[in-house]
Amino acid sequence: MSRHLVDPELAAMLDVFPGIALSAETIPAMRAQMREMAPPPESYARKTVKMEQRVVPGPQGAPDVPVSLYRPTGVKGKLPVLIHLHGGGYVMGQAESSGAGNVRTADEVGCLVVSVDYRLAPEWQAPAAAEDVHAVLAWLNAEAESLGIDTDRIAIGGDSAGGGLAAASALLARDRGLYKLCFQLLVYPMLDDRTAADGASNPHVGDFIWQHDHNVFAWSAYLGTAPGGADVSPYAAPARAKDLAGLPPAYISVGALDLFLEEDMAYAARLAHAGVPTELHVYPGAYHAFEFNFEADVAKRAEADKRRALARAFGK
Repeated sequence: MSRHLVDPELAAMLDVFPGIALSAETIPAMRAQMREMAPPPESYARKTVKMEQRVVPGPQGAPDVPVSLYRPTGVKGKLPVLIHLHGGGYVMGQAESSGAGNVRTADEVGCLVVSVDYRLAPEWQAPAAAEDVHAVLAWLNAEAESLGIDTDRIAIGGDSAGGGLAAASALLARDRGLYKLCFQLLVYPMLDDRTAADGASNPHVGDFIWQHDHNVFAWSAYLGTAPGGADVSPYAAPARAKDLAGLPPAYISVGALDLFLEEDMAYAARLAHAGVPTELHVYPGAYHAFEFNFEADVAKRAEADKRRALARAFGK
């Protein structure tokens, strides 16, 4: 157990965190619990940000895609855009759960944030979620004038599964060649099903919040088969991509005690090797989803670091 390595400011959260019990039977209850835990919009609303719910045309033959829009009201000219993808292991979570952070990003970075309610597993398996995100990217480009956005400054990002989906969506956009992304903001991204198949080689990761058994269930549900197989698509597990050249610049952050530490560092190294400008942050003493402990110094630094990186990507 790596408890002695946990940042002291983050330790208290471990004593109150309810824990996760993932199975096909518990998924409905876990989803309901996450909805109940999400703060109401009035608790984080700012006068400087307009919040709006929209529905975007979905992929051909698939349902339409709900999105939450967060628009800064005091910014002149065409807005840059962040497509934001929530976490939840590809099996739970919803766009509104990230509302507080998205309001802050819209306000402090001065960009339109489009948070996507992509399809979840096991009801929908990969690459359904990535196709939903691509449909949102297509909508942004088609409606750029009415939305008042700059299509040369569309970034994509998310945390945990959302970070993995952002990386997968960047690969899909590159390979289809229809729309541009200027940046990928990957916060402790879930990138590689082989971590679930083989287990982490580092004995100091994965003890807290998101653990090995969670990872095995989530990847199995998302892939529709056991993780670690030979034919897993990079649009499901981005670490499976053989070529990372031509992807947009990337920012990757992860805690030193996170189950995803090694897969995230490996992906950052591969991006750099492929000539993709890459910024990697590893936060000591931090476990998965540590940023939810808002008052901890390491969480404040991580939040500030990622917003600065996004602002730089937008030329601000």
